[in-house]
Amino acid sequence: MAVQEFDEILSLAQIESGRMSMVLDSLSLDELLRDCQAMIEPQARKSGIRVQFVHPKAPVFVMGDRTRVKQVIVNLLSNAIKYNRAGGSVDVTLSVGKAEHVRVSFRDTGLGLGPDKLAQLFQPFNRLGQENGLEEGTGIGLVVSKQLVEFMGGAIGVQSTVGVGSVFWIDFAAAPAVELKRDKSGFTPAVTENGAQQRTVLCIEDNPANLLLVSLLLARRPDIRLLTATDATQGLALANVALPHAILMDINLPGMSVISALGILAGNPLTAHMPVVAMSANAMPRDIAKALKAGFFDYVTKPIKVEHFMTVLDAALNYAQTLAARGPSANR
Repeated sequence: MAVQEFDEILSLAQIESGRMSMVLDSLSLDELLRDCQAMIEPQARKSGIRVQFVHPKAPVFVMGDRTRVKQVIVNLLSNAIKYNRAGGSVDVTLSVGKAEHVRVSFRDTGLGLGPDKLAQLFQPFNRLGQENGLEEGTGIGLVVSKQLVEFMGGAIGVQSTVGVGSVFWIDFAAAPAVELKRDKSGFTPAVTENGAQQRTVLCIEDNPANLLLVSLLLARRPDIRLLTATDATQGLALANVALPHAILMDINLPGMSVISALGILAGNPLTAHMPVVAMSANAMPRDIAKALKAGFFDYVTKPIKVEHFMTVLDAALNYAQTLAARGPSANR
């Protein structure tokens, strides 16, 4: 089994088990496309396929996980080359939509797909050309790509004409422009357009819909950089490395009780000062009182009320800023 196919199976298993974690950032799309262009050029030359990128004239930023966005783009490029005709071409273009999304399109000159194949395209273990023995492998790259894109708040689709070719497209959520300044660990605070330092928020949530909602809400806040994890173990490890300014934590997480998670955070000098906001569908006063007594900074009920959510989060971030101003001796 090829390394790429093993990675696809691993990614699919992580997604389906709810153990996929991402770091959502405002990403320069032009930078990402240039990186992917360099990665795909050897395959294109070997196959005799011309790949042309139309780069944006002005900076375009999208919300996503850098590694996962590149994984999806390279997968679509690889397929566009693999299933093309001899001497064919692939054209990569982008357009900025009115509904706060950016579309990247991959147009190939392959054989095209009929309605029956289009209906099966994003199903696992259905590989184009397998009926003719043209390609071998698992055929789950598109399945993984679809789930990764949707996990990041985007969409993926295809239009195809038999005998003409196909156009695969990805819609990413548009994001504010930021200057990303990273050290080797990748967690150095970023800087917004006006020079203000971003604050980092870690959201530990195993429900993809709730995680997506938080991601979309914070995508409108260029002063906030969002990290995500889907279980307590991942979240604690990420908190220890990334040192977020505040943490949003679902009350019912798999694998570990939130009381245990709070105890681990409180017992670690690196994380003991971090305000942790509880998120839960339990809205009874006794549930809220119990969580606050356990050590949560505040409590947000689901479904999330945007104004209250932002107020609580800003209070947590201001608390963290106050502690930072007091120096190392400050504590909760």
